[in-house]
Amino acid sequence: MNTPPRILILYASIGGGHASAARALEKVFRERGIADIENRDVFEFGGELLRKAVVGSYTVTSEKAPFLWKIFYESGDVSNPERGEFKNQLRGQAQRPLFVLTLDRFVKKYAPDIIIGTHFMPLEILMPLKRKGEITAPMYEVITDFMVSSDWIQNGVDAYFVASEFTRDAMIARQVDPAIIQVTGIPVKPELALPNDRAAARARIGITDPLVITLLGSGIHSKRVRRVTKALLNTDLRGALVVVAGRNEELEKEIADLTSGPTLRLLSFGFIDFVDDLIAASDIVITKAGGLTVSEILARGTPMIVIDPIPGQEEWNADFVAGSGAGVQLRMIETAPAAALTLVSEPERLAAMRARAERVGRPRAAYDIADYVLEHAMIPGA
Repeated sequence: MNTPPRILILYASIGGGHASAARALEKVFRERGIADIENRDVFEFGGELLRKAVVGSYTVTSEKAPFLWKIFYESGDVSNPERGEFKNQLRGQAQRPLFVLTLDRFVKKYAPDIIIGTHFMPLEILMPLKRKGEITAPMYEVITDFMVSSDWIQNGVDAYFVASEFTRDAMIARQVDPAIIQVTGIPVKPELALPNDRAAARARIGITDPLVITLLGSGIHSKRVRRVTKALLNTDLRGALVVVAGRNEELEKEIADLTSGPTLRLLSFGFIDFVDDLIAASDIVITKAGGLTVSEILARGTPMIVIDPIPGQEEWNADFVAGSGAGVQLRMIETAPAAALTLVSEPERLAAMRARAERVGRPRAAYDIADYVLEHAMIPGA
């Protein structure tokens, strides 16, 4: 390809993972010399009220009423491929009136040579235009979980990029053409493709303890994080417990009065910009099972204790971690201290989990996706 293509990356700001994947891809394309890139949230074209309604309903239902979310999620996952295709086309047509004036106008004006979606919604909305020939650019879909529901499968996608062979097999079972499924991993930050030595990472963040356990607590109920933190601090584990609240101010306040235990030092942070160093420095990460979070931890080969997964996609992500041997999955966060004690007392098992995490992690996913797209997209005049 001689002429650099114009690339449109679209995501939906439902959770942070879709936007993170989009940013990772944009960064790699720019490293590849592509300057003309638009990276946009599809809700920009539907209005703030629509974004708040959709994102708010997802957040409230998945976090406050997980069993209701499970019913909703699973009822929408249609196993019959023809019914699934019909459902997705119908939903795309229903959504179009909410976006058509601004999104269609933007796409036609920008005239991208390549369109990539890190959520199914933007491509679902645009697909009717492609079927009518009004959009000729190839459309690629990046699936940001380790399992796939029928929502992601759409007639007209030129290629899917998936997390694992497990994801690929699930799509083939849904009668997706194997030729258009590429196993690349979920695109994580490009810097994760570079080595990050554990000792060097610990030195950079100022942790010299012999054992480092990190608890990523941002998406977990604050009082439950407090109980787990207190229980861990009361064990005889020797090292550091790092609790990261992220942007969860309620959690920061909830644990503000906790102090180090007899043998386990407590370090608590809010939002930090050294998450990668912290993951690389850790012996174990206790975390929820968001697709991007799991992928970033696997990219560093760090064993996980996966807790409190949201029903549906996070349960599948957690199953992948446990099934691949890269970690353990717990239904109840309160059992995490006992699991940590067990793993630390069995160093051979912990080492095996680290080896499995390194084997299934895909730190170069964003590069592999970008290279495939640039090699296979047929650009007129290129």
